[in-house]
Amino acid sequence: KVVQMLRERGIAKSSLSRDEFLSYAWEWKEKYGGIILQQLKKMGCSLDWDRTSFTMDPDYYRSVINVFIELYNKGYIYRGKRMINWDTRAQTALSDEEVIFKEVNSKLYHLRYKLDVPGDEYITIATVRPETILGDTAICVNPKDERYTHLHGKFAFVPLINRRIPIITDDYVTMDFGTGALKVTPAHDMNDYQLGQKHKLEVIDTMNDDGTMSEAAQLYIGEDRFAVRKKIVPELEAAGHLVKIEDYTNQIGFSERTDVVVEPRLSLQWWVDMKKISGPALNAVADDDIKFYPAKFKNLYRHWMENIKDWCISRQLWWGHRIPAWYDADGKVYVGSDEADVNARYPETKGKTLRQDEDCLDTWFSSWLWPFEVFKGYSDPGNAEIKYYYPTNTLVTAPEII
Repeated sequence: KVVQMLRERGIAKSSLSRDEFLSYAWEWKEKYGGIILQQLKKMGCSLDWDRTSFTMDPDYYRSVINVFIELYNKGYIYRGKRMINWDTRAQTALSDEEVIFKEVNSKLYHLRYKLDVPGDEYITIATVRPETILGDTAICVNPKDERYTHLHGKFAFVPLINRRIPIITDDYVTMDFGTGALKVTPAHDMNDYQLGQKHKLEVIDTMNDDGTMSEAAQLYIGEDRFAVRKKIVPELEAAGHLVKIEDYTNQIGFSERTDVVVEPRLSLQWWVDMKKISGPALNAVADDDIKFYPAKFKNLYRHWMENIKDWCISRQLWWGHRIPAWYDADGKVYVGSDEADVNARYPETKGKTLRQDEDCLDTWFSSWLWPFEVFKGYSDPGNAEIKYYYPTNTLVTAPEII
């Protein structure tokens, strides 16, 4: 919203420093935050208006940072390169909740890959994203599919760039969709990435942060992904790789922030190891210490918790709680609330030039403290107010927020 306000004033975010941008963000918050409070008053909400809080208030901000440091020191937070939802316009990671799926009329392109066998033999795959073939590192078929039994363990060549890739087998591939042969592009599809990890495939990231093709793509370097889609199809046809094009309706994810098509991609981010911390929460419900009404949601909760994935908590944004991680010239990471704290925790950093991580925390990383930190339940756990209000008896929530 702040970026939109700046655009209306003729100001590009890229022309501002971090501090300049934050001054506009606070201006926006004071105006619209104030309007929201007045609306609540007008509706007659019986709230304690003398105790208005905000997640960016100094005390609350400090608690969010301290929670990060505490979880990091316990081994529950780590930094790693994994698949995320990427917004190419805002150039930030997105949560699943920020990806809005829409039904779109697309094209299904049937492309043939030359086999590395004697003679002129090909295998045909179907894809809605022909520009991603430049990152292909395998073709996968179902082991029970008799059409391809003779190709198990063989190799094929990626069209236009002639990369030699293996033909692998996995039950994941559906025999009755498309041609029954799946191109595997581990860097640009969530499921392909899992398949690539399982079969130890090479990962080739063919895209830059802004959605243009990277040098690893070999062709169309620096050109936008959708412009490349239009350009690559006639080139595939001219080279004899295009078999046919079909109309196809599918669901595509769009960014809630910018309404651009979301790009699944590998990215270096900060994560919470959910498997390490979810056990007590799962057991509390399994043992009926906490009960759901209606009771059917107990199974939904159990399924969710048993299949939980690690939580990406970093965002490439300026407005928010800045990640308390610091780097030296060699890229080694140190976690602390500020440089003095880092020096105290890591004596070897004294005298070194350190730079702070540019990223901010996902808004949920601050919001999850909200119910009890407004009473200083984390920063001052023994205080009279937290003892009065906690533990609670009942939580009213929505099914999608379980």
